Formats: sequence, C-alpha cells, structure tokens
Amino acid sequence: MRIRTVAPVAAVAAVAALALAGCVDNSTPSSSSTSSASDVKKDDALAKQLPQSIKDSGKIVVGMDNTYPPNEFKDDNQQPVGWEVDLANAIAAKLGVKTSFAIAKFDNIIPSITGGKDDYGMSSFTDTTEREQQVDFVNYYSAGILWAAQKGKNIDPDNACGLKVAVQSTTYEDTDEVPAKSKKCTDAGKPAIQALRYDTQDDATNAVVLGKADALSADSPVTLYAISKADGKLEAAGKTFDEAPYGLPVKKGSELGPLLQKTVQALIDDGTYKKILDKWGVADGAVDKAEINAASKG
Repeated sequence: MRIRTVAPVAAVAAVAALALAGCVDNSTPSSSSTSSASDVKKDDALAKQLPQSIKDSGKIVVGMDNTYPPNEFKDDNQQPVGWEVDLANAIAAKLGVKTSFAIAKFDNIIPSITGGKDDYGMSSFTDTTEREQQVDFVNYYSAGILWAAQKGKNIDPDNACGLKVAVQSTTYEDTDEVPAKSKKCTDAGKPAIQALRYDTQDDATNAVVLGKADALSADSPVTLYAISKADGKLEAAGKTFDEAPYGLPVKKGSELGPLLQKTVQALIDDGTYKKILDKWGVADGAVDKAEINAASKG
C-alpha cells in the first residue's frame, strides 16, 4: 500500500498529515474519473444480478485507503483519484450504479467488508492465502515488489541486512516481504533489517528522500510513481520481483464476488480496462482474465 501529483516530495509529510475518514460520494466524480466511466455502457444482464440492497440504494460502497499513488490518492479537492478509482467507477457504471468511496486506513477495510459496512475493497490488496481466510478476492491486476533508494546509494534488496527499510504499515511489504528477508539475515547470523513503518506511502517515500531510511519497498507501480515525483532524488534499487495478483476483497461466499468477476471481465473484453491502465502508465500489470482467489490456486 501506498505525493500528490502536484506536491514536491519535501512537502509530502505535511500533506500526509491530512487524514480522512468516512465516505466520499462520487456521484459527481472528478474529471479524471469521469472520463473513464462516462464511456462505459450499462450491462443490464449484469445489473440484474446485483444484491437488492445495492439496487435499492443505487450505489456500491467501496473501501479505499487513498494514500497510494498512482493507484489511489487525493486530488487538490481531497477527492479520490488514480487508476483504481477509475476502475471502480467503470465497474459501477457497467452495473448501472454510483460509487461511494469509504475512505479508511488500509487495515480497517477488510473488517469493514466482513462486517457488512463496505460492499468490496479497491485499495491495491495483494491476494494472499492468509487474507483469503477472511475474504474472497476478485483478481484484476498483477504487481511485483520494487525497492527504491537515494540516487547513487547502490542498495541491493537481496543483500539488505542491517539496513533501514521504509514500508507502509500493514501492506504485504510490511507483513511478509521485509520480515522474510530479515529472517534470512538473522538465520545467517547477520543483522536484521529494521522496518520503518509509516501510515502512508507518502511518509515512507519521504523517509528515504530525507535519509531517515536506506530504502523503501512498495508495489512496483507505486515505487515507479514515487521515483518519478522525487525530482531525481530516488532511483530503483534492483528489479521488480515476486509478482502477485491484486484482488478486490469481498465478503467470503458473497454473491457479489462472482458478479464483480464477470463485470471486471466485461471491462477487460470491451477495452475499458486497458484504456484505464494505459492512461496511468501501468499497463505492464494487465491481466487477460479476472479470477477469484488466484493465490490459493497457485
């Protein structure tokens, strides 16, 4: 998980301090999200399969932590933007409803889904077998992990024992990737990797820019975006590795899961999906087929 497209990196910490909570009704979306949803035609056959509660409300509630550019972040009006925002709006348009983004901390989204508060999540969730014990995932993208460091530092992710690595709290990089690397270090009698955990990707990026951390670890599209916005101060450390599927978390066994799978597949088939990814420069992770719980299918 996851400054602003117009903010210099040095100002990121101040921006990240503006925490949001609650719902953002996207009935009147920003121009960037309107362009991707306005061309999507409603599929009546799919719309008929919506749960009655969503039909009655005319909106689908999507849990999101909008602090992970370019996937999902805030525009100048504090509204959610990004390629996943565009995709969520396209899904809603295909189903003939509006999107209501429930903005929350990343680690609160799955509990909101299992508790019935949110219909599904769209927040760069890596589908893992552990998370599949709580929710089902509708897979829609493939992302790897990519490290970044200050330019000229020559950091090697496979030889990072004793380094300080910035991560966003509760992301896969925080819970799985960096701890696994650190354990290899300590098992070999070397110093552990010190994970510096931040609430937002903005803060994690800023820690590297300011020299508080030796490197950052994040999903590949997020790291590349951070590098592009760092005024030449950051560079990729090594290459992308450990590619894994992103998934939309839905309540386990929910009728909404198969419907979202069909809807995402329809957007892939009609070209909307590729148009959105191309617009944001993240098409390298495109998939041809929307699946359910790809991690456990291995």
